[in-house]
Parts: sequence; structure tokens; C-alpha cells
Amino acid sequence: MSNDPKEPLLLDHEYDGIRELDNNLPRWWVWLFYITIIYSAVYLIYYHVACQGDLQAAEYAKEMRAGEQIKNAAMGKFEASIPTSQPITDVAALEDGRQTYSKFCAPCHRVDGGGLVGPNLTDDYWIHGSNYCDTVKIIWDGVPAKGMITWKTVLKPDQIQNVASYLYTLRGTKLLMPGKLPENQAPAKPAAPSGFE
Repeated sequence: MSNDPKEPLLLDHEYDGIRELDNNLPRWWVWLFYITIIYSAVYLIYYHVACQGDLQAAEYAKEMRAGEQIKNAAMGKFEASIPTSQPITDVAALEDGRQTYSKFCAPCHRVDGGGLVGPNLTDDYWIHGSNYCDTVKIIWDGVPAKGMITWKTVLKPDQIQNVASYLYTLRGTKLLMPGKLPENQAPAKPAAPSGFE
């Protein structure tokens, strides 16, 4: 150490004019450092040596199981309520249903509901049932044989109710351009040109 009382923290060696400063750390910082070392040792022993606590992967799996139970309970409750459900008339819910329909349903059913790959939703020829609860069930379970996915894994129950309620408002609406022909009726044969049979 330097013998100069004015520079008690400077060490007595230097390199290229640079002298080393031996500054003591604040006591609170030193104790905090010791506490983190002690905590790390306890953590290591508790979780990795004694295996008393769940590691991150096990904790994640436990939370996922709990989440699945909550989700399955909510889905079961919703499925039980489908047979008695009624269309929602709330303007905000119908607007939410319209937005969800435009995002997910319009690519197959057209924005106006006239039908493209999926059936026309504005006519009276509904293959899987025309009641509101039938519509909710179709959206919920999908129709895999016809290419319609199961929406219960994508949409929340209230979104499905809002979409079904919005679809209910499309029934009987007049389309600006012809809609898809009813799927459970054969289209009419075109008339043969005169003189031909």
C-alpha cells in the first residue's frame, strides 16, 4: 500500500502510469452477495440434491394439467347448455359475432353468407338442423366430413354463441348476387334448346 496518508487506497505498484485503486466494497453489497451465495446453495440442495421441490418442467406440466381441467370443465358446462341456448340479441355481441364470422367463416361461406365452399347460410335449406342450438353445435363440433373444422379448439364459448347469433340474423336476407344452391336439393335442369330433346 502507499505510505502517503492522502492516498490510502492506492496500491504501491503501477504500470505505464496507471495505479491500481484498492477500493473496499460497501458492507451492504458484500452481505447481499453472501446472501445470494447461501440462497443458491440452499436452492441447489432443496431442488437438485434432495429433490423436494418440482423443477420447472414438472411445475409447467402440473400447471398445464390444472389448466386442462379448468378448460374441460368450462367446455362440459357449455356443451350441457347448448340444447337450451337462445340467440343473443345484444348489439355488441352481434357485432363481435360479425367480426369473428368475417375473420374465420367468410372465406368458406362468403361475407354475406351466400356460400362458397361451405353452404349458403341465408336460405332455409340447412343440412344439419336449422334451430339455433343446431347452429351452435355445428360450430362447436364442426362437420369434419364436409371439411368444416371443430371450432371449440379455436374460439371461446361466448365467441361461438355470438357467431351463431349473428348467423341467425342472416337467415332470409336478400343477397346482392346469387347464393350457392341448396345442398340438399338438386338444381333444376336447364331447358333444352328448341328442336332438341
